[in-house]
Amino acid sequence: MDIIDNTTTTEKKKEKRKKEKKEKKKKKGGGGGGGGGEGVGEEEWESRGMDHLLGLLKVRVIRGTNLAFRDARGSDPYVVLRMGRQRLKTSVKKKTVNPEWNEDLTLSVSDPVLPLKIEIYDKDTFSRDDKMGKTELDIQPFLDAVKLAWDGIPEGALLKSVEPSRDNCVATESYILYKGRKVVQDVILRLKHVESGEIELQLHWVTVPGGLGFN
Repeated sequence: MDIIDNTTTTEKKKEKRKKEKKEKKKKKGGGGGGGGGEGVGEEEWESRGMDHLLGLLKVRVIRGTNLAFRDARGSDPYVVLRMGRQRLKTSVKKKTVNPEWNEDLTLSVSDPVLPLKIEIYDKDTFSRDDKMGKTELDIQPFLDAVKLAWDGIPEGALLKSVEPSRDNCVATESYILYKGRKVVQDVILRLKHVESGEIELQLHWVTVPGGLGFN
């Protein structure tokens, strides 16, 4: 009988701990929505397994301009995005140096110091893919703008701007705006280590429960 009683007590303790964990998760998820960005459900957030997730960065890869030729008939470019250990890529566009992608790729942001790295390659069937340049974007100004946004902020409000300099790859002044209840940045980046080329991106912030909100 003593063994049964002890086992029952242990099971009760386990159940109690499980219940407390669930309550903590509910509290953590309760205040994260705020006013901007697309929301992500708590279950989806938990499925990512990232306790220190600040939010999600949705990157729309819009187009490339004046990219380098890597074949006689042009290039078959695709884009690779990297942030930390994450790696995502677009589809391949055939025989063009001015590709239009308009594709959304979503990255998890847990370390605001990590830059967004962009690489472009020419797809080859029978050999290694050729490099067509690379660039990067410091996302810290964008995250600073996310912190500035709050409920009631006017549509189209300018939160921040990033000017071209020797320290970045920004081709023209980039504006970070609050529009459509989202923090959005349109940016054109110069490609490095290549003859020519620019890439146009649009960044959106996606809030998650308990993540970096709009206060």
